[in-house]
Amino acid sequence: MAEYMAEPGGLDTGMVGRGMIQPSIRNALPHFMSLTVFPLVLCAAVYGGWWIIGPYIYFGLANWFDTLFGMEKRNMDPDNTLESQLFLYKLAVWVWAVMWPVTLVVSLWLILVVGHLAVWESVLVAIALFFAAQSIFIVGHELVHRTSWLERRFGEFLLASASYPHYATEHIYVHHSLACTPADPGSARKGQSFWQYFPKDLVRSLIESWRFERDRLARRHLPVWHYTNPFWRYSLETAAWYVLVYWMGGAWVMLVFAIFCLFLVLSMKIINYVQHYGLERIRLPGGRYEPVQVRHSWSAASKFTNWLYYNMQRHSDHHTEATRYYPVLQYHGEDESPQLPEGYSSMANYAMIPRIWFRKMDPLVDRWRAHFYPQIEDWSAYDSAAYAACPDEFEAISEIFDAAPRMAEWINRAPKLLESLQDREFTTLDLPDGFATDPEFEMVARRGLARVYWTREFDVSEMKEQLAAIPAQGVKEVVETARNWLNDKVFQISMHMIRGNLLPVEAGSVLSNLAEASVCVLLSAVEVEFANKRRRRGEGAVTAVLLGESASGEAAPGTRLDVMFVYDGGPVEYFQALCRCFLEELRAFSHENLLFEPLPRDWKGRGVRSVADFAEHYRRDMDSELLDLVQTRCVFESGDSGIWTRLDKIRHEVLSSGASRIAQIDELREAVGANTAEPSLQSINDMRGGLRDLVQVARLVQLAHADDAPEILVPDTAAAFQAAGSFGLIPEDVSSRLADAAEMWLNLQGILRLVVKDGFAVEKATPKVKSVVARSCGMNDFSALTDAIRETAARATADMDALDGMVLKSTPKS
Repeated sequence: MAEYMAEPGGLDTGMVGRGMIQPSIRNALPHFMSLTVFPLVLCAAVYGGWWIIGPYIYFGLANWFDTLFGMEKRNMDPDNTLESQLFLYKLAVWVWAVMWPVTLVVSLWLILVVGHLAVWESVLVAIALFFAAQSIFIVGHELVHRTSWLERRFGEFLLASASYPHYATEHIYVHHSLACTPADPGSARKGQSFWQYFPKDLVRSLIESWRFERDRLARRHLPVWHYTNPFWRYSLETAAWYVLVYWMGGAWVMLVFAIFCLFLVLSMKIINYVQHYGLERIRLPGGRYEPVQVRHSWSAASKFTNWLYYNMQRHSDHHTEATRYYPVLQYHGEDESPQLPEGYSSMANYAMIPRIWFRKMDPLVDRWRAHFYPQIEDWSAYDSAAYAACPDEFEAISEIFDAAPRMAEWINRAPKLLESLQDREFTTLDLPDGFATDPEFEMVARRGLARVYWTREFDVSEMKEQLAAIPAQGVKEVVETARNWLNDKVFQISMHMIRGNLLPVEAGSVLSNLAEASVCVLLSAVEVEFANKRRRRGEGAVTAVLLGESASGEAAPGTRLDVMFVYDGGPVEYFQALCRCFLEELRAFSHENLLFEPLPRDWKGRGVRSVADFAEHYRRDMDSELLDLVQTRCVFESGDSGIWTRLDKIRHEVLSSGASRIAQIDELREAVGANTAEPSLQSINDMRGGLRDLVQVARLVQLAHADDAPEILVPDTAAAFQAAGSFGLIPEDVSSRLADAAEMWLNLQGILRLVVKDGFAVEKATPKVKSVVARSCGMNDFSALTDAIRETAARATADMDALDGMVLKSTPKS
């Protein structure tokens, strides 16, 4: 033992040269210290009383001895050490492996069968057994790594005494190949507490172990129940222990033994959690992970703990050289392998208190990343829940985290969205990089394909057919199915937007179509189920009308679901009750929805009215609601197919000659130009010549000329200016510039609502986010976009002033 206490570099007969340890009796003896726990536990079980204090003194001194003996950073020469020289080291493990089952069985016999101990003595002896059993997984781990058939089987039997024999498959074939990747159940992500990690690891490790053995048998063309499946063996080994415990103590003792084993497994999982916390193998360009290196495990150099636990803390070297016997495992310096500030036992205690653990470890993880991967500035994609759930989609995840923080929230909340990127309708349009020699041609080709498919081929009728073809039983399933289908499509559209394949104004039209299709299919299912539950059905018709952005073709993520229900016929109670069901299911549909903002519990839409009530309501002096009728879209009709035609006729009548029209025109005339904010990306709504001004001017022109040119009552702002120019209501050059300005503001509004959540802060935006925002307006340079915003706002302001002189003064006045 004195040889181990020598300082590195000092003179020592047990060293080969400076800093190397020679395999010898004196160097092997310290690894036999862990065997002293067995006589201590057996004496406690035989004699009870003060003898019980022995095992507790043994365990209590471990941390103190760690401090006393210090660190061991010397290594045994792996190239010049023969296996025959390691006999004593292996003997220490073999003796432990034999002594543990003997100690466990004898102690259980004395506690349960002989029964000479008091209850408190039995409890203390059981706790001492628990602490002694901590090494089951260390010794079992060492044995299952060996090539000897006998050693591997004995390792399994040891592991079965803790009800965890499938560790032999899990550790060798799952953990070693997948360590520090999201596919490995045993590697904890940064920010993941142990209590989040433990249940997932417990379940996934069993599943992945079973899956590996199943696949291995399948490759040999054997069924999963073939006798060579080791899970048969694992089950029998575990059952043998439970049969023994049941024979000694009955069913209740067997339950206590199961809890005992669960806590043993928990203690092993804490060490697993510590060993790889926050460490990642980076993805290489081809999609593979970098090879496991010594940098991918946390190690500790405390000498006494490594004696006691067979160099368990030299875990880094074990992952790179898994077949090495424990005495030959190497210590690697901090420049090569991350080192824990304390030993595994102390760190395991911290791991059980997440707040303390994160405070100690997260700065170390950050330093590890900066040291080994200085080329990676942002690790948010690696740390994300999306990457943990869908590691094969890392390229898309990384792209989203770089370009669209709000979309990153989506995929963290619902990683299954990433699976929609494998749909054929997405992959067919997502042409690979380098398919052409000219990058400009590649961009044009991608945009052309996306535009043609989403704006021409995939129309509303095909959307409805596709959604309706998805099997669903009952309205609740239809709500879930429609929401998931819509979310997948919105996510695909969003990916096209951040890649520049679709402009936000183009996507807005598609999103409005998706809104119509999903709401229509949902309401159809509600009506069928409602009618089937009623003895008497209504006679007449009912229609659902969307208003606002979702009706205008200017929809974007976060759009408010604004809907009105109108019916014709009776009984009135039937249609009122039906529309209440519509509202209830639409409210449920809006939650966890990427397109629509969640609706509150008391949401009632725009109400439920008969056709007569609708006409009376809007023919009255209702100037505050008049403009809502400009942006309308019928998304659902049932019964009399002419109900929307009648409503649309009333709508045109109200907008062109209604009682509140003149008052609304006066109000708009006063409001135009009232916005005074300076032109900037953050004020596209509130600046002079911004989106709100243009919307007000468009509505003013529409109301002023609706009686002469009813065709001008189109729902979207840019189209309203274009229609006004084509009918000669305003100069064509002015209408063209105002339409372009409206499209620019809508592009910016759409992309900002997609990529950021709470406003756009230029100083905090990454270069990639700025690039995506600029590209949404057809620009490659963000600084050019800033200049274009000022120029467009100034030009729009001038055109509005010109209209004020040429056209607006000629509008009707009250």
